[in-house]
Amino acid sequence: MNDRYESPFSTRYASDEMQYLFSADKKFRTWRRLWIALAKAEKELGLPITAQQIAQLEEHADDINYDVAREREKLVRHDVMSHVYAYGVQCPDAKGIIHLGATSCYVGDNTDVVIMRDALRLVRRKLINVIALLAEFADEYKEMPALAYTHLQPAQLTTVGKRATLWMNELVMDLQEIEYRISTLKLLGSKGTTGTQASFVELFDSDSTKIKELERLIAREMEFDAVVPVSGQTYSRKMDSFVLATLSGVAQSASKFSNDIRILQNFKEMEEPFEKNQIGSSAMPYKRNPMRSERITSLARYVMVDSLNPAFTAGTQWFERTLDDSANKRISVAEAFLAVDSILNIMLNVCDGLVVYPKVVHQRVMKELPFMATENIMMSAVKKGGDRQQLHERLRQHSIAAARVVKEEGGENDLIDRVCADPQFQLDRSEIEAILKPINFVGRSVQQVQEYLDEVIRPILEANADILGEKAELSV
Repeated sequence: MNDRYESPFSTRYASDEMQYLFSADKKFRTWRRLWIALAKAEKELGLPITAQQIAQLEEHADDINYDVAREREKLVRHDVMSHVYAYGVQCPDAKGIIHLGATSCYVGDNTDVVIMRDALRLVRRKLINVIALLAEFADEYKEMPALAYTHLQPAQLTTVGKRATLWMNELVMDLQEIEYRISTLKLLGSKGTTGTQASFVELFDSDSTKIKELERLIAREMEFDAVVPVSGQTYSRKMDSFVLATLSGVAQSASKFSNDIRILQNFKEMEEPFEKNQIGSSAMPYKRNPMRSERITSLARYVMVDSLNPAFTAGTQWFERTLDDSANKRISVAEAFLAVDSILNIMLNVCDGLVVYPKVVHQRVMKELPFMATENIMMSAVKKGGDRQQLHERLRQHSIAAARVVKEEGGENDLIDRVCADPQFQLDRSEIEAILKPINFVGRSVQQVQEYLDEVIRPILEANADILGEKAELSV
């Protein structure tokens, strides 16, 4: 047992892959990639840097001598300069040109953008796999009539598959936001201590063309299209706010999904997966609690609230920068990604094993369908010569009486029995039962599902076929 606090994201929830993206090793390796990118660009633009120096930097890009950096930081109390020193120990021929002209935010902020981009790509991959699983489910159950609810009260019918498209469509909206965010992320570049690039003006003898080209070359090396056009010492913290707002969107969609599943499990229409030896309750052996969906709800709440952190940070930065962003930023951004990763892991697990109980779904439909079919019953009776206004009033009275039996006496809906016994309708049971076919009351649900899968989902899945098939194992 560990005698110190460990984050549940590390021990229970987030994947190793997402945890690595926010690890110290990922950060410091990216620092070295940025120093190499800077040196290459400066060499290309005419500064006295040799190919041998760059080769030495590349040789030690990944074998970081952490022990040297730690000891140096105890002395100088500066993490960036400690790693510059440690890198120089490994690369003695290049130590004089490491970090040339740069400030700490050159590695710090640019690394943060690289990590957010890579983390968004991971979120995107898992989100597409969740959408793929829900697409299979929607296709399988597109023709199964089910009660739809407005205000959590039975309304007209839908289908089980149509409801799944509602979950999917919100996730597709999130996917579009993620893809937009990835495509518009920009590096800070090499802006200097207050964003004026004064150190590079000195290095390049006031040659603005070379200074601008330096940033283009760095961006290309780090696989970005551009750097921010202007900045203070840091990139605008609105970038973090935008990214976490996008993650909050995923959390909102996941919470909607998980709450629907929890309610459907209460109705006994659907269930999340329940393993053979899983215990639902320590006190009540019969229970099958929707613990996975509850966990989604819980983590989603955390992300939605956490998204406020970078919003406040962005709004309280002073002039060219302050440092009150640092502690908050390193926690809030990382944990938002870890939490969303955790949510998507659970959704992958849940959506891969959703259980539907068709008999319960049908039973619940048939309890309410007579009320929904009253207009159809009335029209059939009118065709036999009945008076519409009189039939409408009779149906109103029968519906109130049947509802009273259900609500006050706990009995079954006997509306059809009442109509059959009423001579004004001239309808026998077989005629009424012919009207009460649930599939006739789902509108265009079946067509809507097929159209949505064909027009919206299939192009996404076909374009991303190489990343499909992801599974997720959960820790309790």
